Amino acid sequence: MKKFLSIIFLVFVPLLIYGQLKTSEAVYRRSSLYTMMINEPSRTYAEVIRQTFINSPIPDKFNNHLLESREIENAIPVSANSKEEKVQIQSENINNYLTTNNVAKAMVSKWFDRSIKGTFDMNLVAERGSYNATEMDVDIAKSSKRGLALLADAGEELIANTFVVVNDFDYVSKEEVATKIKSGISLLNQVADKVDVNIGSKTELIDESVTFAGKGYVVRTTSYLYQLVWNDSVAAVFYNDYWMDSNSFDPKRKKAFDNSEIFTLKLIGTEVAWADLQATSYTKKSEEDLIAVATVRAIDNVIAKLQRKYEVFRTKTPLYKSDPLCAKIGLKEGLEKGDKFEVLEQVMDDEGHTRYKRKGVIKVEKDKIWDNRFMAEEERKVSGDLTEPLEYTLFNGAKNYYAGMLIRQIN
Repeated sequence: MKKFLSIIFLVFVPLLIYGQLKTSEAVYRRSSLYTMMINEPSRTYAEVIRQTFINSPIPDKFNNHLLESREIENAIPVSANSKEEKVQIQSENINNYLTTNNVAKAMVSKWFDRSIKGTFDMNLVAERGSYNATEMDVDIAKSSKRGLALLADAGEELIANTFVVVNDFDYVSKEEVATKIKSGISLLNQVADKVDVNIGSKTELIDESVTFAGKGYVVRTTSYLYQLVWNDSVAAVFYNDYWMDSNSFDPKRKKAFDNSEIFTLKLIGTEVAWADLQATSYTKKSEEDLIAVATVRAIDNVIAKLQRKYEVFRTKTPLYKSDPLCAKIGLKEGLEKGDKFEVLEQVMDDEGHTRYKRKGVIKVEKDKIWDNRFMAEEERKVSGDLTEPLEYTLFNGAKNYYAGMLIRQIN
């Protein structure tokens, strides 16, 4: 286990450093993310999965909004059978944890750098939003129309786009999955034969059966997506009743915030994703290392699926170049050929409100998707792939765009 933890350290520390450098290339307002996991020590490879998750960096298209606690104890009993029953039980368990532990309030406290004494400041908001720190001072901002607009803009652009993703991981035997898929194909073929039609959709199962062939490792995660509720009414109470900085300490305001129950998280939805690795793709890696790689890919896959499914969770990405037209997103983000993105130009009006003007639509170019999945380069080397790897994903579209314009998926 010590050797495994050393490998995790060597793998993820460079990624953390690289991620920090990479995000500084383009200044834009990211959503903020806090990731957690369900802890169930009795599951196969539970500790490997846990350590991998704890040491994994937050995807660089999000602001890191982690709190100290990262784990919620499992509540699904062994007797639970159906997928629906398990999701229902776990949802109630997560909701109870988030409420009991005042997670929403803790996330607001982090946004405003709440001190032990109970005072707030706007430093983090100004930094993440590229606002002028002096203009963002609440006492100053509340004295002018523009200042109030800036506070509202920061709330809409930053604080309201704060999310929690809770991952419920499980190792699944690859042989077991392959058996179930083969059974599904057999049943589907029988149905097709009886009605004398050619069912094209069965190719999905066939493709999965090919993917699962052979010895390998599968990590599945059921993820629960929550969003911090921050609207005009919540903001008004916060700024009018709770706000105080280091120059205006008021014990009554501190007590009011401590006892407040207005901060909440709402469940947006759930999604299931898995990642599998062929053992032959990493011939020199241990089982623990392979499970670690599969866990990271499962995390990336489920975030990609959540973004595709729920528009509110979709992030913006800057164009990397205009010639060729490209961006630094790829298979890790779940891109597929033909995916469409709107191109946005970010502007700010005289009052300080941020607006996004759609300038057009671009489409992912066929066979030009960047493979930026975790450990993809090593997998290429082992497989003997000698082609020059892409460094970004290419898009088809008009040429009147420039690097730094933002794109957001629309399908």
